[in-house]
Amino acid sequence: MKKTRINLIATVALAIVLASCSGLDKMKKKAEEVNYTVTPEVLEMHGGKVDVTVKVQIPEKYFDKKVTIEATPVLVYDGGETAFDPYTLQGESVDGNAKVISYTNGGSFTYTGSVPYNENMRVSDLVVRVKASKGDQTMEFDPKKIADGVESTPALVADKAAKTVIGKDHFQRIIPEQKAAQIFFIIQRANLRGSELTKDEVKQLNEYIKEVKAAENKEFKGVKISAYASPDGPMELNTDLAAEREKNTQKYLAKQLKKAEVEEAKDENFYNVKSTPEDWEGFKELMEKSNIQDKELILRVLSMYSDPEVREREIKNMSATFKVLAEEILPKLRRSKFAVNVDVIGKSDEELSKLALSNPSELDLEELLYAATLTDNLDDQLSIYKAAANKYPKCWRAENNVGVVLYEKGDLEGAKAAFEKANSLKSGVPEINNNLGVIALREGDMDKAEEYFGNAAGAGDALDNNLGIVAIHKGDYDAAIRYFGNSANCNAALAKILAKQYDAALSTLNAITKETGLKYYLKAIVGAKTGDSDMMFEALRKSTELDAKYKKLAATDVVFAKYFEDPTFKSIVQ
Repeated sequence: MKKTRINLIATVALAIVLASCSGLDKMKKKAEEVNYTVTPEVLEMHGGKVDVTVKVQIPEKYFDKKVTIEATPVLVYDGGETAFDPYTLQGESVDGNAKVISYTNGGSFTYTGSVPYNENMRVSDLVVRVKASKGDQTMEFDPKKIADGVESTPALVADKAAKTVIGKDHFQRIIPEQKAAQIFFIIQRANLRGSELTKDEVKQLNEYIKEVKAAENKEFKGVKISAYASPDGPMELNTDLAAEREKNTQKYLAKQLKKAEVEEAKDENFYNVKSTPEDWEGFKELMEKSNIQDKELILRVLSMYSDPEVREREIKNMSATFKVLAEEILPKLRRSKFAVNVDVIGKSDEELSKLALSNPSELDLEELLYAATLTDNLDDQLSIYKAAANKYPKCWRAENNVGVVLYEKGDLEGAKAAFEKANSLKSGVPEINNNLGVIALREGDMDKAEEYFGNAAGAGDALDNNLGIVAIHKGDYDAAIRYFGNSANCNAALAKILAKQYDAALSTLNAITKETGLKYYLKAIVGAKTGDSDMMFEALRKSTELDAKYKKLAATDVVFAKYFEDPTFKSIVQ
């Protein structure tokens, strides 16, 4: 009796196991009936990630009421695989929190997932792996391929196209120079007094005229004369006085210029003359600087009245104060001011270029920085900027520009050190922050690059270009298009391709004058995207002729997947 009971229990247990396995077996065998719709059909990389949306459609009378499945989408590629997060579905009789699928009616489930992109994913399959469980039993279904992957067109962004910025020179070949003096007159007189003409400032101006005449690098540009009368007395008298003072001053200067044999002074346009009958502006300026009693009252009169006669009357009514004005202020307004204007002509480009390499110590900072821009030879530029940095060790521009040249020469480590030194000399400079951002971008540190670029406002078009590159990396293609603006370069065209603006991308590519493999590879992508196979084949052929690396790239680029078996395509990429 006992043995019979044991056999009965074993039989029941076996029946339960068999029933359990039967449910799992049935689901495994009919797994092909489960439909997967993947969006996008071919997976794509954007912003350094691969996102996927999978709609799972489960047929009627398929999902066992007591079964739970864990499904994992996995990208499988040569050398490895990357799994997305799994999702769980359960039957109606399972006690759990997963999505419930009806046995009678079936059901659907929409899954979204994301994984970081790596280069191996360019040639990959998206498969779904299912592990089902019922009670204590588990079973793994055969993996099912549900999509191809991964289109990685954003990876074509050219980080090397990031632009550095030099610290600009302030070189001026022609520097305006001026020597000025002034002479004073006795009240109601216009004659030039000997005591005024022998003052040091007048003597110095006369000597200056001789020095300019003797100098090879200086040119006379003209003389400016301003003559004034003080704002007291009749307007008619003051008008005549100011005009006479102007005339006499011009005669004196003309005589000095003739004595120095200044030919330019013979031209009547050489003199810029002006007379001011009543110098109220000068009066106000002197009053503001004075400590005269009733100063504020007088200034108030000037602000209240614009009529010169009313002004003069109101001020003269302050008899005690007017006496002080007549002694301390008004005599300083009876004057002529005159200035000789000269252009100092700097060294020629040829002279600067020669000295910058042979004897840079003879040049000042601005001349050195400018001289470096006169050559396209990177070694010569580096030599000149280093000379500037050695001579002017506190100049951030010289050190920054050393970094720019090193970057152009491909020495990222040296460039980074130079930019960091420039930043230590003066922090917060837009050009330096831009350049440090370029280094971070090339090193793959996108967060640091963004931080530097965010502090580089004012660095010019280079900054917009660099922000456009960052935007492509982030998958923000509309922003990239805005940053690139009307720029005709491959990154600008790439941004438009990624934003599906194919006509605009083609226009940008056609505007690029430099012939590169990337230019034509992008054009081939436009052809593939728009179904223009003739353009695609022609551009791809040109791309591979310019740069053979695009043969291997195109052969496995899923953008061209529908052409993989095409004889023309094969002839290009093999």
